Amino acid sequence: MYNLEELYQEVIIDHNQRPRNFGKLDSANKTAEGYNPLCGDQITLYIEFNDTVIKEIKFYGSGCAISKASASLMTESISGKKKSEAMVIFNNFRNMITKTSESKFDPDILGDLEILKGVSNFPARIKCATLAWHTLKSMLDNNDQTVTTE
Repeated sequence: MYNLEELYQEVIIDHNQRPRNFGKLDSANKTAEGYNPLCGDQITLYIEFNDTVIKEIKFYGSGCAISKASASLMTESISGKKKSEAMVIFNNFRNMITKTSESKFDPDILGDLEILKGVSNFPARIKCATLAWHTLKSMLDNNDQTVTTE
């Protein structure tokens, strides 16, 4: 039987070595870029919207294992969702990772993303885990500037 720390490490390693939805998306009708100068993580998100639904999402870039794993898990969790649903997932994820006293999140909304909860114990890695998410939020907010974690 695995403990949570072992499972967390396995998921990070798996999504880092075999990221889901990694690559460029030729049919994308929206892109956004993010950069984490602390760790050197760089990401470009590609989304194909069908009305208000995220029909397909991919990411491309380089970064640490946590950054890449988080982006991979994010793309799996929001593909096929409406923009409003993606924002609810974003807010729950942010609340889980930041772990402040008023931060509440719904594990049922997060599903498999809850495995990244352990990142909240490493403040220096929170920016790595949230880079893709803040880049997504910027895109959903129609902000065309590169997202930076600084």
